[in-house]
Amino acid sequence: MGFTLCEPTSHFLSMTIEFVLRLLAAFACGVAIGLERQMRQRTAGLRTITLVASGACLFVTLGVLTGTGTGGITQIAAYVVSGVGFLGGGVIMRDKGSIQGINTAATLWCSAAVGVLCGAGHYGPALAGTAVVLLTNTVLREVSRTINATPVSNADLVREYILTIVCREPDEIHIRTAISNSMYSAPLSFQSLMSEDVEGEPGRIRVTATLRLHPKDQSKLEQMASRLSMEQSVSSVSWTAKEAEPTPE
Repeated sequence: MGFTLCEPTSHFLSMTIEFVLRLLAAFACGVAIGLERQMRQRTAGLRTITLVASGACLFVTLGVLTGTGTGGITQIAAYVVSGVGFLGGGVIMRDKGSIQGINTAATLWCSAAVGVLCGAGHYGPALAGTAVVLLTNTVLREVSRTINATPVSNADLVREYILTIVCREPDEIHIRTAISNSMYSAPLSFQSLMSEDVEGEPGRIRVTATLRLHPKDQSKLEQMASRLSMEQSVSSVSWTAKEAEPTPE
C-alpha cells in the first residue's frame, strides 16, 4: 500500500526546503565576499559579512513565510538597509585626519543587499551582486592604485602648508613684508599671517604664515623659504605640510 503526504505536510516541506536554499545561498554569497575582506584583514571580515548577508536573508524570508506580500517584503528590506547603515557607521573611523573604513561599510551594505535578494528568491541577481562586489574590491582596487600612482600634478588636490620664521623683534615688519612680497612674486596666496613672541628667547619673534596650494607648487614654497633664510635677522626657517585633500567641487 503506497504512502502519500497530505497537502499541509507537503506544503510545509516545500517551504522548508525553499527557506534552506535561500539561507544557504545568502550564506555562500556572504562567505565569498567575506573571504576577500578577511584576507585583507579588514574590520568587517568573514564572519561579520556572512552574518549580515544571512541576517538580511532571514528578515526577508520572514516576510515571505508570513505572507506579507510584495509591499511587506519591500518594507522589511528598507528596514534592513537602515539597520545595516548603523552597523556600517561603526566600522568607519577617523585616523590622523583621514577617514578609514568607508569601503568596508559599503561592502557591508552590498552584502545586505545580496542577502535580501537571496531571501526574496532572486538567486541570479544575488550571484551577480556578489560578483560585482568581488570585482570592485579586487580588480578596481588595482585600478585605483594605478590612478593614485600617477603624477600628483594631474590630481585635483590642495594641501595646507605652515611656514615658520624666527627673527629679531625689530625686523618683524621687514620679514612680514618680505613674506608678502615673496608670495605675490611666486605667486602664492596665504590664508593667515601671524606673529608671536618666542618663549625663552627675549627679543625674538615667530612669524607664521598658513598657505593652501597644490602640491606641485611646493617647490615655490621651498624657494621662498630659502630666500627668507638669507635675511640677516632670521635665525630659523621651517615649513610643514598637512594631508592633501580634494579641492571642493
